[in-house]
Amino acid sequence: MLELRPSCEHCDKELPADSTEAMICSFECTFCQACVENILQNVCPNCGGGFSARPHRPQRNLKGGNYLGSNPASTNKVYKPVDLAMHQVFAENIKNTPSHKR
Repeated sequence: MLELRPSCEHCDKELPADSTEAMICSFECTFCQACVENILQNVCPNCGGGFSARPHRPQRNLKGGNYLGSNPASTNKVYKPVDLAMHQVFAENIKNTPSHKR
C-alpha cells in the first residue's frame, strides 16, 4: 500500500493525501510537481526513474473499508534536498530517454 508521504523530499512543500501536485517514482520517492518539472527534469535523484502523479486514496468508505480513515497517509517526512549540481550531471545522460526505457 502506498505511504502517501506528506511532503516533497526536495523543497519540503506540504503534499497532503488529496494533493494534485504530488508525484512519485516506482519506489515512492515523493516530490512536488514543480520540483519534478523545473528542477529534476523528470529524473528521480534516488533511482533514475521517472515520475507519475500520485494516486488518491478515497476519503470516505466506498467499499470494504479501503479509505483514508482506515488506511491513513503517512506522517513521516523524507526531507533530503537534492544536490542540484550532482543531479544535473546524473540526469544529463538519461533525461531524454523515456522513463519506461531507462
